[in-house]
Amino acid sequence: MTDLFAPLELRKGVIAPNRIWLAPLTNTQSHPDGTLSDAELRFLAMRADGGFGVVETCAAYVSQDGKTWPGELGVHDDAMLPGLKRMAARIHEGGALLSAQLFHGGLRANAEVSQREVWSASAYDADGLHCREATEADIEGVIAAFASAARRCAEAGFDAVELHGAHGYLFSQFLSTVFNRRQDRWGGSLENRWRLLQETVRAVRRAAPTLVLAVRLSPEDARQARAWTWTSRWRSRACSRARAWTSSTCPCGRRPTTP
Repeated sequence: MTDLFAPLELRKGVIAPNRIWLAPLTNTQSHPDGTLSDAELRFLAMRADGGFGVVETCAAYVSQDGKTWPGELGVHDDAMLPGLKRMAARIHEGGALLSAQLFHGGLRANAEVSQREVWSASAYDADGLHCREATEADIEGVIAAFASAARRCAEAGFDAVELHGAHGYLFSQFLSTVFNRRQDRWGGSLENRWRLLQETVRAVRRAAPTLVLAVRLSPEDARQARAWTWTSRWRSRACSRARAWTSSTCPCGRRPTTP
């Protein structure tokens, strides 16, 4: 059995002191504009000081229209850089590596919080959720937003980023036949539904080649748990082909009752 406390080389020259990774936790401690607060930095620093090998941020929004709850950390603008640099320096001082979870809420974004129109793969109006269908400009824009967010993380001194493709958020919505009913290159076949995440992985890789890149996926869809057994395996292989360093799985949690 591998020693949990043995160092782990994530990629050449990027070595975690052990294999204990702090999972992203939504603690809603950031300032209203998305900048880092002292309370949030203190929360993360305690984990680094306490012996975690890798500390990961909460889900951090890459564009204003993807913001989902108050107190969410922002990586959407260069104005976030001073706080991100401060975070990286403090976590490294504690002996841990630092990763950011990059996120867009899609259908689950909160218009009252973001002050932006909500959009997703397809229009949706059920379960108290409402959105319009994404345009080509929306899709290309969000790919660029993820790439820019990763570039900021690299500039700030982070070691890794994780694309949040689980829990029913934007990437998960595009992967789902429940929420993605498009008939263009972004929907329909499994390959097309995968395209947004695949193109984002490639864009992030180009924008921040020094970062370790991970992808988080849910092992089931919101209403298609049995159907996802083989597609989960397919997606893991596709992550590898797209040059993501690793993928992790986390249950979806949300199961709408209507399509």
